[in-house]
Amino acid sequence: MTYAAFSKTVDSSGIVMPGSSNTRMKKIIALGATSGIAIEVQRQLAHQACELLLVARSPERLAALQTDLLVRGARQVLTYSADLSLIAQHAGILDFASRTFPDFDTVFLAYGSMRNQKDGESSVEILVEELLVDFVSAAAILTLFAAELERRRTGCIAAITSVAGDRGRRSNYLYGSAKGGLSLFLQGLRSRLYPSGVRVITIKPGPVQTPMTDGLPNATHFVDPQQVAHDIVRGLERGSPDILYTPRIWRYIMTAVKLVPETIFKRLPL
Repeated sequence: MTYAAFSKTVDSSGIVMPGSSNTRMKKIIALGATSGIAIEVQRQLAHQACELLLVARSPERLAALQTDLLVRGARQVLTYSADLSLIAQHAGILDFASRTFPDFDTVFLAYGSMRNQKDGESSVEILVEELLVDFVSAAAILTLFAAELERRRTGCIAAITSVAGDRGRRSNYLYGSAKGGLSLFLQGLRSRLYPSGVRVITIKPGPVQTPMTDGLPNATHFVDPQQVAHDIVRGLERGSPDILYTPRIWRYIMTAVKLVPETIFKRLPL
C-alpha cells in the first residue's frame, strides 16, 4: 500500500509541520483486531502487503485471522493476546510492540462494547463497565502509544468512535457518552501531537453490520463493514481529515442533528 504520510518540515518555532514525504505507513498495530470493522480493514491492508501486529483477547481467533491475512498477502502478521479493557495489561502490549514490531508507524484502535441501554440504566456496574471499555481503557492505551510516537516525532493514531457520540439520545446515551468522551479525548490529543507531526484521526462510522449490532432494530439496513473499511484505508492512504465520517453522508446528518435545539430534541423519541 502506498500511504500518504508527511515530512518533518520544521518552522521557526521548532514545530514539525505536516507535509509530503517518502515515509510510508505500512506497519500497523491493530488494537481490537478481531472486531468486525477491524477484520475488514486488515484484509484490505493485507492485499497491499502491509505488516500487522494484531491485539485482541482470543488466541484462537487471532491465530485464524493471522492465517487469513497471510494468505491474502500481508508481509508479516504478529499476534498478541490481551484484554484491552484491563489497563494493567497495556504496558505489556507496548513492550511487546517495541521489541517485536519496533518501527510501527500506525496505531489503529477498533475495539468497543455496546451493552443494552436499559440494562445500563438499572445497573451502575454495567454502566461503569461500558465507560471503562469504550472510553477509559481506550484513552489509557492511546496515551501510552502517543508518548512513543511523540518521542519519534512521526506516525499516525486512528481510532474508531461513533456518530452516536455527537449527541446524547435517550436510546443509547450510555454508549454515546463513552464514544463522545473518546472523540473529545482524541481532539485534545490531536492538538497535543500536532507540533510533533503525529496525525490523529477520529473515525466516526454510522451504524454498521457487525456482531456488536446484531439484534438491533433495522440492523439489516446498516452499512456493510467493507464500505467502512474502504473509507478508513483510503483515509490512511490519502491523508484523512481530522474527523472521518463513514459513510460520508453521516457528516451532514450529524451536522443537522446537532443544530436541533435541546428544547425540541429532548422530546424526540430517538
